Formats: sequence, C-alpha cells, structure tokens
Amino acid sequence: MKALAARRHHPMALLVILLLALVATGGLYAAFQPSDAQAEGYTEEDIDAGEALFLANCATCHGRNAEGMTEADGTTVGPSLIGVGAAAVDFQVGTGRMPMQASGPQAPRKPTQMNEEQTRQLAAYVASLGPGPSVPTDEMVDPELGDPVNGGNIFRINCAMCHNAAGAGGALTEGKYAPPVVGVEPRHVYTAMETGPQNMPVFNDANLSPEAKRDVIAYLETLDETGSPGGISLGSVGPVTEGLYAWTIVLALLIGAAAWLGAKAK
Repeated sequence: MKALAARRHHPMALLVILLLALVATGGLYAAFQPSDAQAEGYTEEDIDAGEALFLANCATCHGRNAEGMTEADGTTVGPSLIGVGAAAVDFQVGTGRMPMQASGPQAPRKPTQMNEEQTRQLAAYVASLGPGPSVPTDEMVDPELGDPVNGGNIFRINCAMCHNAAGAGGALTEGKYAPPVVGVEPRHVYTAMETGPQNMPVFNDANLSPEAKRDVIAYLETLDETGSPGGISLGSVGPVTEGLYAWTIVLALLIGAAAWLGAKAK
C-alpha cells in the first residue's frame, strides 16, 4: 500500500488510470452491445438454424467457419463470407444464384433452393460473423417513394455501360455478363447495388445514398411498366440489332423479288 501511495503522484499515474478506465468502458460496451445479427432483429434460434443450413449447403466451398477455401494452386473455391452481411445472402440465395449448380465464370440466376424463412436464417448466421450490409426495409425499396427521373440519370451514368440503358443486360469478357435488371424484385436490386455481386462494383451509402438507390429502383419499375411502346423491342440492345433485322428483312425481300421476276421471265 505504501508503494502504491508513493507512486500516486507519479507523472504516468494519470495516464495509467485513464487507460484502465478506457479498457473497462470498452469491455462493458462489448459485453452489453448486441451483435449485428441481433441488431437486425434476428434471434439466437435464427442464427443456430442458419448455421445448420450453412454447414449442410455452403461449407463445402466457403469452409466450415465461412473463412473461404482455396485450392492448392491458389484458385479460390469459395470466398470468405465474414463481413459480407445479410444483404449478400439475401441477394445470392434469394435469386437462386447460391448454392451454385456448377463452377463457372459467373453464377446464373435459377430457381431458389431455399424458401424465404431459410434464406432469412442463413442471412442471420452470416450477419453474426461480422458487420456488413443489412437487408433493406420495405420503405427503402418502395418505387412509389422514388424519383424515376433522377434514377434514370443515375442508372445511365453508373449502370448503362454494362446493363444497357434499357436494363436488358449485356455481354462482358471471359464468359461473364451483366444480367437483365428489369423485372427484378426491388429488394434484390437494392442488395445487388449494396453488395456488388459477381462482376458488379459496390455502390454503398458512401457513393450512392439509400434515396438514390430507391430512385434507380423507381426508374427500373418505370421501364418494366412502360414496356416497348415502339413495338417489338428486338432485345433492347440498340441500333446494331435493329439494323441487322432491317437489312435481313429488306435483303430477303429483294432476293425473293429477284427470284420471282427471274422465274416469270423464263
């Protein structure tokens, strides 16, 4: 006690007390702070059920602890899922892209293998592994609350080079492609922008606000409702396809007319 009393006036004593107070405060905060999964409304039962689903359906590629797996030559079998958040699961599993049917340059959309409850439970487990983007609320993806004009401007600047101004999608390199985005469920459009699946860049809240994302959803909903007022869309891939159709039809008519006139002349 005498030794402690003698050192309480030491110049470093205040710093030591401050450090101890910070450590105690941090420990108490960590002890009482709910996990990201709990903060999003998931229960421990959801997380446990999601872990069971993960081990049965995902661990083969992503590892038992979701830390990812690589081949001996360094090829990635499945990326780490720590920190990808519930939004990534909602998009990948909710659109049927995961679990993958076969390895390839890109996971195609296909019928879902898990129902909504299972997808939610799997999202709860992945969200519990580390902080990441969460699943948006209904208000965040409601196209009625968005501005389709502003959404169209944002889409043409950031998305049209891959997805086409009409949202019809397009080819990329090495067997990859940008899928059509018209007719996609608004929640999945939002989670795709938030998480950047496949070859898509991430549009998080730092570079595209939640309101801007909702405006993009409103624009895509407008495209879906409008359809093709000019008639046959021809894939909505622009003048190349339109010119090809036009020349093919015109040339076929000209050749047919020439053949008919030649036959008449004989």
